[in-house]
Amino acid sequence: MLAMAISAIVLAGIGGVFFSALRLRERSAAAIDRAIPLHQAFSLLRRDLQGAMPPTGIYALAGDFRIEPQSAGLGQNFRLHFYSSSGIVRDNAPWGEIQEVLYELRDTTTGGGSGKELIRSVNRNVLGTATPQPDEQPLLGNVQSLEFAGYDGVDWRESWDTSMGNTNLPSAVRVRVLMANDQKSDPNQEPFEMVVPVVSQSRTNQTSTSSTTTP
Repeated sequence: MLAMAISAIVLAGIGGVFFSALRLRERSAAAIDRAIPLHQAFSLLRRDLQGAMPPTGIYALAGDFRIEPQSAGLGQNFRLHFYSSSGIVRDNAPWGEIQEVLYELRDTTTGGGSGKELIRSVNRNVLGTATPQPDEQPLLGNVQSLEFAGYDGVDWRESWDTSMGNTNLPSAVRVRVLMANDQKSDPNQEPFEMVVPVVSQSRTNQTSTSSTTTP
């Protein structure tokens, strides 16, 4: 009887450890599932921003670069609109590498969450005269707020428009994403942040001249 009692205690301990490990595995898998869409959205944003095109110079197909605040407060919302050389050139498509890109938050259409959806809209036909119908790609759901800011070399600016005096691209773009679930469970939760350097070479159509002497 004593041996049976000891065996029961040992089995109970093993069972508790086993079920604790299962719960930890489920929480870890859920955390990874939540992190994958955010990682993919940041990767796509980084690739687009690294190919950001200035609106002047030899880049006749590129337009203005804009960071536009849409709302303030807890659900702060920004839009990021620019032209990028991140387009993929394919033999079966007539488009080049330059494309018009827009990132913004919209109300979710699928339900099941208190936040909004991060949408990436792409227009490949940058030479079209009619109003284009962009390809829209939902990247991330349950987003509480989305913030963009451009760095001018001194300060971070939450508004940027190359058509209104800011003729140059920002030196870097800061992206902040606050998830709705994180905000609900922890009011002090910090947003996910990414800073992307924007490297763009300005060129002119001036040709270099050289003097030659004849004997």
